[in-house]
Amino acid sequence: MMSQTSIRALCRAFAAAALAAACLLAVPAVGRAQEVVALVDGEPITALDIEQRAKFIQMSTQKPPSRKEVLDGLIDEILEIREAKKFGIDVPASEVDNAFANVGTRMGADSAKLTQMLAKGGASADTLKHRLKAELAWNALVKGRFKSSLEIADSDVEAQLDLHKPQDKDEVGYEYVLRPVLFLVPRGSPDTAFEARKKDADALRARFVSCADGIPFARALGEVAVRDQVTKFSADLPQALRDILDKTEVGHLTPPEQTAEGVQVFALCSKKENKTDTPGRKEVRDEIFMQKFGAQAKRYLAQIRREAMIEYKGEQK
Repeated sequence: MMSQTSIRALCRAFAAAALAAACLLAVPAVGRAQEVVALVDGEPITALDIEQRAKFIQMSTQKPPSRKEVLDGLIDEILEIREAKKFGIDVPASEVDNAFANVGTRMGADSAKLTQMLAKGGASADTLKHRLKAELAWNALVKGRFKSSLEIADSDVEAQLDLHKPQDKDEVGYEYVLRPVLFLVPRGSPDTAFEARKKDADALRARFVSCADGIPFARALGEVAVRDQVTKFSADLPQALRDILDKTEVGHLTPPEQTAEGVQVFALCSKKENKTDTPGRKEVRDEIFMQKFGAQAKRYLAQIRREAMIEYKGEQK
């Protein structure tokens, strides 16, 4: 999927190699950089495009890619974006920028820092953004056009559990009803301000014994925001958060956690067993989906590639 999975894998690989790759500089000559090496339905791919993408892949994998691998990837991205546009899918720049920022966040860097790291490695922000735009557009297109064929039957999940993960068949999941409670801290405040609010949060936890009584009390506190109720399932939560919720009694608050806005706790207002939507079943369902999605996307891309006008300039290696 957008493939938040793809981006997370990219972030992990890129983060591991970024420091060493930052020393790789690429300074192509102007004439060489503007050389057109391929046309995809009239849209050019230049030598600079290839060089920057090659540097990016090398930064991500620590292995230099072949020229053919790089060129094929750029061709596919152009075709994916163009095909998505035919069906009214045009990923806005703001969505691409958000995806780019998320890559940086997972690496512990903001967008500006990530841009600098890419440039120092001989790549560019544009080459990563083009890749992200293609992924976002292509995933939306394939999921939308082939929705029915990508649906996963419960029987398929059960069969995979029987075959590969029988221990997960009796797993119990939960449906949690939560109320976020935020102890506000102004931006730019010192660490002491957050520590003080954590003490306030712990004081509320000590007297919070039910959502019925505790939520109105929390609302009456100064500089505290009680957010709307949210429902979460075990299958959608990371293990660390599931562990916290499983250790929290119904009607009580989770331990305080610092956020960009202040210090947050969650009131656990309800917890119900759910054997049909468990972490194990979700993992198997996601695996089956990715297999189906990957096969369908590959067939679709091969089709539009056959129909495209791709013209190569010069020798291809």
